[in-house]
Amino acid sequence: MLRIYQNTYRRTARKAVVYSATKVVCCNHSTLCNITSNPRRTGGAGGHWEQHSNGNNRGHEEFLLGGNQARGWTIPPNSRGYGMLVVRVLKGALKLRYLVLGGAIGGGVSLSKKYEDWKEGLPDLKWLEDALPQGERWSQFSRNLIEVGSVVKNAIDIAKEDIKAKTTVAALGISVDESRKKYDKLQSQVETLQTEIMNVQIKYQKELEKMEKENRELRQQYLILKTNKKTTAKRIKKSLIDMYSEVLDELSGYDTGYTMADHLPRVVVVGDQSSGKTSVLESIAKARIFPRGSGEMMTRAPVKVTLAEGPYHVAQFRDSDREYDLTKESDLADLRREVEFRMRASVRGGKTVSNEVIAMTVKGPGLQRMVLVDLPGIISTMTVDMASDTKDSIHQMTKHYMSNPNAIILCIQDGSVDAERSNVTDLVMQCDPLGRRTIFVLTKVDLAEELADPDRIRKILSGKLFPMKALGYYAVVTGRGRKDDSIDAIRQYEEDFFKNSKLFHRRGVIMPHQVTSRNLSLAVSDRFWKMVRETIEQQADAFKATRFNLETEWKNNFPRLRESGRDELFDKAKGEILDEVVTLSQISAKKWDDALTLKLWEKLSNYVFENVYLPAAQSDSFNTMVDIKLRQWAEQALPAKSVEAGWEALQQEFISLMERAKKGHDHDGVFDQLKAAVVDEAIRRHSWEDKAIDMLRVIQLNTLEDRFVHDKAEWDQAVKFLENSVTTKLVQTDETLAQMFGPGPWTRFAYWKSLTQDQQKRRSVKGELDKILKNDVKHLPTLSYDELTTVRKNLQRDNVDVDTDYIRQTWFPVYRKHFLQQALHRAKDCRKAYYLYTQQGAECEISCSDVVLFWRIQQVIKVTGNALRQQVINREARRLDKEIKAVLDEFSDDEEKKAHLLTGKRVQLAEELIKVRQIQEKLEEFINSLNQEK
Repeated sequence: MLRIYQNTYRRTARKAVVYSATKVVCCNHSTLCNITSNPRRTGGAGGHWEQHSNGNNRGHEEFLLGGNQARGWTIPPNSRGYGMLVVRVLKGALKLRYLVLGGAIGGGVSLSKKYEDWKEGLPDLKWLEDALPQGERWSQFSRNLIEVGSVVKNAIDIAKEDIKAKTTVAALGISVDESRKKYDKLQSQVETLQTEIMNVQIKYQKELEKMEKENRELRQQYLILKTNKKTTAKRIKKSLIDMYSEVLDELSGYDTGYTMADHLPRVVVVGDQSSGKTSVLESIAKARIFPRGSGEMMTRAPVKVTLAEGPYHVAQFRDSDREYDLTKESDLADLRREVEFRMRASVRGGKTVSNEVIAMTVKGPGLQRMVLVDLPGIISTMTVDMASDTKDSIHQMTKHYMSNPNAIILCIQDGSVDAERSNVTDLVMQCDPLGRRTIFVLTKVDLAEELADPDRIRKILSGKLFPMKALGYYAVVTGRGRKDDSIDAIRQYEEDFFKNSKLFHRRGVIMPHQVTSRNLSLAVSDRFWKMVRETIEQQADAFKATRFNLETEWKNNFPRLRESGRDELFDKAKGEILDEVVTLSQISAKKWDDALTLKLWEKLSNYVFENVYLPAAQSDSFNTMVDIKLRQWAEQALPAKSVEAGWEALQQEFISLMERAKKGHDHDGVFDQLKAAVVDEAIRRHSWEDKAIDMLRVIQLNTLEDRFVHDKAEWDQAVKFLENSVTTKLVQTDETLAQMFGPGPWTRFAYWKSLTQDQQKRRSVKGELDKILKNDVKHLPTLSYDELTTVRKNLQRDNVDVDTDYIRQTWFPVYRKHFLQQALHRAKDCRKAYYLYTQQGAECEISCSDVVLFWRIQQVIKVTGNALRQQVINREARRLDKEIKAVLDEFSDDEEKKAHLLTGKRVQLAEELIKVRQIQEKLEEFINSLNQEK
């Protein structure tokens, strides 16, 4: 677009110059291009370009023409085309310039803003300034890296020269000797450079380890200072490896019978016996934590070792609070003894190996995070001290752990023995034929260098000797065969060996990444976490589905009950049992008296009749004999028997309370077996206080000294007590006679029974004995010799041949029945003779000594029962409560006992559901933390 402006004036510094000009302006968007006439003084002509600026700091150019020319000025056609071309060129150039300038300015502003936002989102890393090396140390570290690069470059150049020299020799036809000399020279140079590279690498690794150690120490100090600044205590966040180890522990407890596939990753260490499995694991853990033996089997059970990084080098068993300081030799020795003790304790029933897992955690600076399982070594021959199934048990256990599709198999091969003697490689090849999760480790390569062919070793480490395949092949040295060597000494020996050994440097072959335990540990840890990240989601989904199925089954079978595990059920049963113990103290005194009286007479009645009453009846002085017998009894057996009766009464009352509780509407039958076991164990352990016996002895002796019935009521009670006791004994005697003489005529007729030959003899003897008692009602308890002879002869007349012992055996129950009947008659006669007794005493016409004896026994039972009742309420019930609590505490810690006593579908289903829920929750927690770490 062209615009024409006339009469443009401009004032210069010197004088006013009048321009009569025509301005031609080319405008395009924001770019302004002006063409005007040149300035002229009055009457001047010509033109030139001038540059001006507007108010927006934007510039434009003007071409000024003279005033006379401007008034009728026209642009020729050729000049017009040329001008338009110039205008277009200028327009494009100026447009591109402003676009580039504007884009640069806008992009710079946006980039600056993004950088500031990104910088603000970064964590505070100021502590790294103290942790990282500064100044000269960093320069030395950089020079080491540059030195490594230069050495590698020289090695490549020498290799190229070697190839070039061979080509030149072949092309020029140089003699074989000269070419061999040059080749040997170049080969020696290559080996020298390879040695230098190995030395530089070792030096670099040592420097790196030193820097890492200093960094960890500084970070530990920083964390301690940071923690001390906090005023509120927070829960310590568990590390990823600790969380993962807890999941494996839960699975180990849940999957004891291998009923559910556990496909979570772990590193399974397998190998032949004495191949160096345990030494490799110790080298990775940086501590000698396992016991050692001379050729004997030491690993008898799976040992799960969780490695985690921490500020202190410590070890701890899963079920123990003690931490073993692995920097102290005394703690290391204690740890090894504890491992050996647990291994031997896990082997039961004459077995040599066990499936029971021993779980421990090892934490320390620089440890790679992973979970390893050390298994018993595979054997080819069993010794006489092993169980017959040891070989098969080890094979089955090893296959079980390796069959986990996500397990990393650390296959240990002894480098000092022939490869053909290996048993583990065949098992590994069966479980992992493609080698996608196997890492091969060749141990004892220091011995292999002296014994084996170097080419054979290289074939093993390149995977060309064994038919099995693996992800990687590593060579390690785990010691010099000395039990007292520390891990630091072993690692130094390993570094020195690989530094000086020619086994890994000949013929241009160098494998620095395949040697040392450090490289092995890094590779195993990297593979472990890769496998965890790939498989953990799938395992969580599997347990989620299992949980849903179990919850559905629970709702269908027990819709109104909450899923309570054994621990919760045990606590509930514990409360109910203790409540019943409290109920003992609420029993009335009368009930205790009745129970104790009944139990006391049950314990004492037999002694009273057999050792006091009947012997006194045989003597001429009944009362004197009674006094002697009663005193002896009170001083010796009576107190102990009384305590025994009191304990049995307490036991009986407690059991009856438990039985009544079963009849309640809220009774839960799942507790019955547990309650019975707890009560039985507590009763078995409980014993009455010893001082109670001495106290009872004094009371009983004083009571027996009283021989006079004080009132009619007591006399009547004594008579009744005598009658009841005698009647009870008569019943027992009749039962004995019935067994001895057989059924009576009516019973034989009604039930078609007959007498045996012995019963017929007994009946014949009884007939003769009845005649004697009929003739002498007050007969003594024993038969005289003449009486025995008479009875025997009378029986012989009836063709019944018996001896005197046979007659005496028949006489005792017959006479007892006769005596008890006479005593029952005397008791009836003495029922109304109390006043006669009070007036005449021992000279009474009616002999009532039996009543007085039983009154004295009755008084002893009464005072003894009262004393026992007080002891039960004041002492023994509380002592029983303590015994029951002790038994409950022991049972609560015994999982096998609880599993045996709390059984049933309800308990098993609840236990499985709770276990699966815990595993799933721990898996989800671990997955969340794992995703956050990503």
